[in-house]
Amino acid sequence: MNESTQRITGLDFARAWAIFGMIIVNYKLAMQAENGGATWLVAIAGLFEGRASALFVILAGIGVSLMNAKARNSMNKELIRQIRYSLCRRAAFLFVVGIFLLLIGWNADILHYYAVFMLIASVMITVSDKKMLSLFVVILIASQLFLVIFDYSKGWDVNFHIYSGFWTLAGFGRNLMLNGFHPIFPWVCFFLIGMWIGRKRWLVRENSPKLLLYSLSGTVLLEMISYSLVKWTSPILDIEAANYLFTTKPMPPTMLYVLSATCSALAIIAISLYVVDRFRNSLVTQAFINTGQLSLTHYIGHVVIGLGFLEAVGHLENGKLSFAIAYGCGYFIIAIIFSYVWRKSMNRGPVELIMRKMS
Repeated sequence: MNESTQRITGLDFARAWAIFGMIIVNYKLAMQAENGGATWLVAIAGLFEGRASALFVILAGIGVSLMNAKARNSMNKELIRQIRYSLCRRAAFLFVVGIFLLLIGWNADILHYYAVFMLIASVMITVSDKKMLSLFVVILIASQLFLVIFDYSKGWDVNFHIYSGFWTLAGFGRNLMLNGFHPIFPWVCFFLIGMWIGRKRWLVRENSPKLLLYSLSGTVLLEMISYSLVKWTSPILDIEAANYLFTTKPMPPTMLYVLSATCSALAIIAISLYVVDRFRNSLVTQAFINTGQLSLTHYIGHVVIGLGFLEAVGHLENGKLSFAIAYGCGYFIIAIIFSYVWRKSMNRGPVELIMRKMS
């Protein structure tokens, strides 16, 4: 396995873990089980909140950069045009699928946001590294300011489960841009930093230990900064306002959350690259790689099949965190087995094949 192939399979391995985390978080949300279990179980489940989906988006950004590397380096106008056309068609496909998931009741969908990220990527593929990083910083700062200027809770019910006026033009736009589950401000930052990293040599074998060290250190440091700022400003602002501005939870998505989630995502990527390098011939490793390669199929499947089954048998909103986690783990194991068997005869997953033909 050459280094380029190993890097790509390492990213697929990380993508499988992103899907696992998203399944756990989404099942917990759908079953209304956020606090329906023991304290230690709530704490463990909380570790995935906003981290798995951030990893998913960063990996998408890296993937786009790797895909367009030849066109970007050569600046061949025809190649660039073809890639932009492909990204726009993928964006259209993802948007339609995302709207479908929204229509069947999955209001935490990420795909219609993902579609916008793809459109932005089609414009950014020839932009310099410096300009891309500058845009990341500008959007990150602007997003923090928007939390102060705009009412982040507008449209949401008290539990942030139902968004009133979502299907109006104003409501959809506000949810998409500012206060949905994965709003463009600041979630596009994850995609941009992924594209930027995809252009660097951070992911090569010799740099993986440094990437792991720096990303873990960054995560710890940012969590300490968040804790300190909340503690120091609480007497002045009150605890609710302090948490609102300086939390590292995904809602609201603060500057500290974006930076901390980016660091933790890079740590998972570094670990994944090491595991694939060290255990590349393992059956388990290969099965996880196959699962990551079918990530879009599994994202749609965990909603349509996984949650659809629970709704059909009347056990969806059960409020039990232990059941949500167990069911999520069980579904993921089935997804791993399916992926391994499917990839024995097919190069891409079912949904991936459809998207490929359309783009």
